[in-house]
Amino acid sequence: MKTFGARLRAASEKFGPVCVGIDPHPPLLRAWGLTEDADGVAEFAAICVEAFGGAVALVKPQVAFFEPYGSRGIAALERAVADLRAAGTLVLADAKRGDIGSTMDAYARAWLGDGALGSDAVTVSPYLGFGSLAPALDLARANGRGVFVLAATSNPEGGQVQSAAAAGGRTVAQTMVDEAARCNADVEFGSVGVVVGATLAQAPDLSGLNGPILMPGVGAQGGGPDSVRALVPESVFASAVPAVSREVLRAGPSVAALRAALSAIQDEFAFLRR
Repeated sequence: MKTFGARLRAASEKFGPVCVGIDPHPPLLRAWGLTEDADGVAEFAAICVEAFGGAVALVKPQVAFFEPYGSRGIAALERAVADLRAAGTLVLADAKRGDIGSTMDAYARAWLGDGALGSDAVTVSPYLGFGSLAPALDLARANGRGVFVLAATSNPEGGQVQSAAAAGGRTVAQTMVDEAARCNADVEFGSVGVVVGATLAQAPDLSGLNGPILMPGVGAQGGGPDSVRALVPESVFASAVPAVSREVLRAGPSVAALRAALSAIQDEFAFLRR
């Protein structure tokens, strides 16, 4: 069984190191001429699956935009995850889960198990302590899946916690990167990634991570090739996975237009390939 890290690296070499989001938030639903209900969300997701399946390294459905529609919204998410994975496309569930004990174990089984929501990877929050992520890390390792740990996010509020000094004078963000790196030791390329905003003024030291670096904020939020170059050491360019949502999604609902917008972003980040 290939690890998630190995599969992501292979997909990035084939398609370019870009992650595209599926974010059916109300303004986009309206812009696409879709209804702001479960039917509209399901149609939005289906169009994205048609456009992105088999065409990109990683697809990141934003779980929050499906949840307001209850069971029918979750059913639309389940279909999107299943259809993308059936097309051979890696899926990252952007769920940002974080808890302790049996609750974290349940989250891990939901997103990294073999159930209807089971994805190739999931985003997690370590701010109940990195050790609280153990159930997700253990299940990801056992099932050949991946985990992306929030480390240095681009929202202004994040610095209140992430820039604070931790043990030994390291920032909390650096501590999270270093803990993820420990999980990736002794493998060619690890499956425990970190989330580092592409719009940050400064990033933690990523040179020793040996795992993927998800970088949201590309496009409409202001991040781009220059900011990624500034934040990521050249020695680990191949680990960076810029994540884009609105910049591509606003080209919809035309499948051809979505693919063209995605292709343009992939070309911009071709310099990250090994």
